[in-house]
Amino acid sequence: MPAPAGGPLKSTSAKTLVDVQSGLKFARSPRWFGQKLLFLDIHDRCIKSADLNGTVQTVRALPYLPGGFVVLADGGLIVGDAWHRKIVRWNTAGPQQIADLSDVAGFCLSDGILDSRGGMYFGDVGFDFLDPLVDPVPNGVIVHISADGKSSVVGQDLFFPNGMIITPDNSTLIVAETLGHRLTAFEIENDGSLKNRRVWAQFQDDVKPDGICLDREGAIWVAGTGPRALRVREGGEIDQQVTTNRPVFATALGGPDRRHLFLCASDSDDPVITRRVASATIDIAEVETPGSAFPHCWTATGSRKYIARHYSEQV
Repeated sequence: MPAPAGGPLKSTSAKTLVDVQSGLKFARSPRWFGQKLLFLDIHDRCIKSADLNGTVQTVRALPYLPGGFVVLADGGLIVGDAWHRKIVRWNTAGPQQIADLSDVAGFCLSDGILDSRGGMYFGDVGFDFLDPLVDPVPNGVIVHISADGKSSVVGQDLFFPNGMIITPDNSTLIVAETLGHRLTAFEIENDGSLKNRRVWAQFQDDVKPDGICLDREGAIWVAGTGPRALRVREGGEIDQQVTTNRPVFATALGGPDRRHLFLCASDSDDPVITRRVASATIDIAEVETPGSAFPHCWTATGSRKYIARHYSEQV
């Protein structure tokens, strides 16, 4: 990994916001919304929230293992059913299936994101990563769900696609390829398709990028690097790190001025262990550069029109 061009790596220690006594099993997909951090506690099969005092609440229990999480501008929640590869909208009236990706996604949904036109992207890891006899293969895909509900594969041959971000101008999608040890960028077409794939940052083999978030300078905070998160610029230069006591698996920027870096950490990411032992924490550190103007929930006109057209009767 390229060293910082301007001198030694700047290092900060995170503080624990939510400790192991909270009973979190494995926190993923953090999104700042409504003055709280929303996230999936995957192996507790719940959407939960945490405020800046560290108070955790269960927002919604889910009847399936969640994979991919989108927060709509009105506070509506869209959560993927990881194993069945279905996309479900949750509200007070209950669940509403809005897409079935089982024909185009082969194994298990990983993460998701909403774009400014009301479309959504979800990743599928592409192979049975739970079976030790199955060799990892770069069969992962990214599926786009358009505002009119049509699904199509827009990215393929990815090596365990995981966290995703979209740049504020809606021109570029960047995905973490966990077993490819890289961040991969695509240009976004008007119809939501992806083109001109390129390596945004390549890491050494000990880095398995997982959850990611974008700051206002275009740098990305990357989890999957052990007990720390790294701030990475395009090309792979690393200029900052925030350290923790446990391995970090997801990141988000939020807080009142979007300068709080939230880190979802856990002793393990092995599902056999995390289902039995609640060792997850959420740590927090203040950083200099605030989060991007494009959060994981979108409040632009296109998204509001999409909500009004498809979900107004469900809200």
